[in-house]
Amino acid sequence: MAKTVADQFAEILAAASVKRVYGIVGDSLNGLTDALRRQGKIEWVHVRHEEVAAFAAGAEAHLTSELAVCAGSCGPGNLHLINGLFDCHRSRVPVLAIAAQIPSAEIGAGYFQETHPQTLFQECSHYCELISGANQMPRTLEVAIRQAVGKRGVSVVVISGDVALQPASSAPTPKALGLLPPRAVVTPAPAEIDRLAELLNGKGRVTILCGSGCQGAHEQLLALGDRLKAPMVHALRGKEHVAWENPYDVGMTGLIGFSSGYYAMLDCDVLLMLGTDFPYRQFYPQGTAVRIAQVDLRAEQIGRRAAVDLGVVGDVRATLEALLPLLEEKGDGSHLDQAREHYRKARKSLDDLASGTPGKRPIHPQQVAKAISDHAAQDAIFTCDVGLPTVWAARYLAMNGKRRLLGSFWHGSMANAMAQTIGAQSAFPGRQVISLSGDGGFAMLMGDFLSLAQLRLPVKVVVFNNGALGFIELEQKSSGFLATGTELQNPNFAAMAEAVGVRGIRLEDPRDVEAGIAASLAHDGPVLVDAVVSRTELAMPPAVTTEMAKGFTLYMVKAVMSGRGDELIDLARTNLWR
Repeated sequence: MAKTVADQFAEILAAASVKRVYGIVGDSLNGLTDALRRQGKIEWVHVRHEEVAAFAAGAEAHLTSELAVCAGSCGPGNLHLINGLFDCHRSRVPVLAIAAQIPSAEIGAGYFQETHPQTLFQECSHYCELISGANQMPRTLEVAIRQAVGKRGVSVVVISGDVALQPASSAPTPKALGLLPPRAVVTPAPAEIDRLAELLNGKGRVTILCGSGCQGAHEQLLALGDRLKAPMVHALRGKEHVAWENPYDVGMTGLIGFSSGYYAMLDCDVLLMLGTDFPYRQFYPQGTAVRIAQVDLRAEQIGRRAAVDLGVVGDVRATLEALLPLLEEKGDGSHLDQAREHYRKARKSLDDLASGTPGKRPIHPQQVAKAISDHAAQDAIFTCDVGLPTVWAARYLAMNGKRRLLGSFWHGSMANAMAQTIGAQSAFPGRQVISLSGDGGFAMLMGDFLSLAQLRLPVKVVVFNNGALGFIELEQKSSGFLATGTELQNPNFAAMAEAVGVRGIRLEDPRDVEAGIAASLAHDGPVLVDAVVSRTELAMPPAVTTEMAKGFTLYMVKAVMSGRGDELIDLARTNLWR
């Protein structure tokens, strides 16, 4: 049998060390899927929705830092990829998307299922090209792979099914070292390091804000904190890299952060930003009293959230290794001590909320999140849906340098958590993978819950079942609106799981939380935990603004006048009468 373009495509993917392709088969993909089947080196992971395929690929890429691949058939098939690809691209993980196209002779004639993926995917990719013929394919695919890996983001190749079946050109198979560019290590020029050292060696209290760019720099961060006597605040994407065995960490800032992190950033003289593009400008120091230095590998990110006094382009680890010998040890540790004490109190107040009284329903979601953290394996991989599951993950999941935490932390998409577990568990079959799912997010892509059973993935899905789009409801109330369009009439998710061959555990009483979570994690196979939790749990930001207070007061007035005063009773019962 003569080698086809699809065969050549599969060879290049194998040369790039691709282990699996997530997707749904279709006629325009038949050439490629059959080539993968005959080759026998790359697994086809069959999901129920292409959006899940993209999220799964993104999770694999996040955890391995290697190229992951997803695919969709022509028209509606590959269009379903787009939301997951936006998440991958904004999270800066290397993903290749294969967008199959209608027959090449029909492009531009309004054919059945015709779309133009090479245009549609431009905004969520570094590289997006249509392969028009056999002689173009090898180089286009190779460029796409190098772009995704080198720039840390998405590449999309569009190929018609008939082109995939054409005889392959005589191009040689690329070699891995030439196809997968290594990540560059960027160290700032000595003059830039000197300027940064001069700023940090001056008088004044220093606070450090750490993001995902701090990955791999834990040892250097601890040395920096010791030298500067500086508290460290972490952004959410920095949590898994910073918030473990770190005596300088004082929690997270932002809308779902800790009060200690919030105040440590505001009450300082110098703010040092390391590998973070933390987006919420209202949480940065205002005015000119605080000097800000920012270190980031990407020059375009420097200064786009807050006005910086000094911008330094470089890897965090390499920059700190060059900087530390130039720093003088500060003698006054009062700023750090104050921030630590504030963090201790904030941590205690949050831990106090993670409790329940047996027989007193409903369950507080904090109790469920803390139980997950306490019982999970030391190298567990956690995913969390946006909204309240992200709040509970940020506040209660303990990191240790081996655990990993994924979410849609930049794109903010619903329904990411369970989808990401498919990629995480496929890439790491021996590790414990746990999804903290909202009932809204879980239901949105619930079809792929069936994939866990079909693929034999022992994922543990914990659904925080509060019968509402909880975070949206809280946002409406804090803005003075009555809750509208947020209620969810949910089934018994545990019974539903049992019906499809997955173990289901339903938690309704606080007395059952510890045993239920422990049993779910010990089970050899997929599990769904249906945790019926309070709908009216407040997840307050670290600083309540005047506008929030006014909005909440307005909501209470509207609730009473609209005959919905029972909501206020539930709110008080849940958050005050504990």
